[in-house]
Amino acid sequence: LADLVAFGKLFISNPDLPKRFELNASIAQWDESTFYTPGKKGYTDYPLLT
Repeated sequence: LADLVAFGKLFISNPDLPKRFELNASIAQWDESTFYTPGKKGYTDYPLLT
């Protein structure tokens, strides 16, 4: 169970995290100032792999 917690913040900023690991792609950094705030910023504005 603890192994899953370590990926929590990475999943916030990388909704396609398993694919990024598979392709050894760069990881998007999270913006902690948007955590636990109302609105879309921080929830829907992180880039997906293209």
